[in-house]
Amino acid sequence: MEYRGTRGDRTLSLTPELYDLIVKIVDDRVRGIKVTREEFDKLRRSMEEGFERLENAITRLAEAQRRTEEGVNALAEAQRRTEERINALAKAQKRTEDRLEELATVVEKLALALRNLRVEVGRLSDTVGFGLEDIARVVLPGWLYRHLGVEVDELRREFLTIEGKEIEVDLYGEGILKGERVIIVGEVKSRVYESQVDRFYRDVYAPLSKMVSARVIGLLFGYLIHPSAKERAKKLGLYTIVSYER
Repeated sequence: MEYRGTRGDRTLSLTPELYDLIVKIVDDRVRGIKVTREEFDKLRRSMEEGFERLENAITRLAEAQRRTEEGVNALAEAQRRTEERINALAKAQKRTEDRLEELATVVEKLALALRNLRVEVGRLSDTVGFGLEDIARVVLPGWLYRHLGVEVDELRREFLTIEGKEIEVDLYGEGILKGERVIIVGEVKSRVYESQVDRFYRDVYAPLSKMVSARVIGLLFGYLIHPSAKERAKKLGLYTIVSYER
């Protein structure tokens, strides 16, 4: 193929060899452009996939942020409820402390009243006790003689030293039983119970009996003698006498 043309005053001739060269150059350029297009498409697809992953990541991040905000709000609400409970607890504790203070005041007043009552009861007990002792001093000499054959002139309040300790006894006297010396020791209570019998035996009668060579006669005198006290005294060798006995 031959091409002829003019360019100004010059004549251009396209030989077959030149034509083939031009075609080859064009083909190479087209192939280069194709490769570049494929790489562009690949890059575009990669970017689209990257954008899609980014959008998904942003969506997940937004969801996580939403859940975080919800968690923060829930935590704030829980903290608010906790503060309300703490405030309620503080108020309840304050009320409890106030009531405890009131109770302490009441207890203190009751303790004072109880101390005063004990003092009054002690005074009354002393008054009643001395009254009973007077009765006992009148009644018991005759009772001892009629029931035991013991002759005794008087019974009195006495301080005895027993096992190194000074003990005050309500009734003490020395008498004669069948020509032998005896010692009478007794305790006066308005009401006589078993525990008082045991205490009198342990603290007075038993140790005194070991100290002296004479026979010791132990007495418990009162307005009322509990049946258990009477039975216990009998087992221990003691005598119980009610104030109206003769």
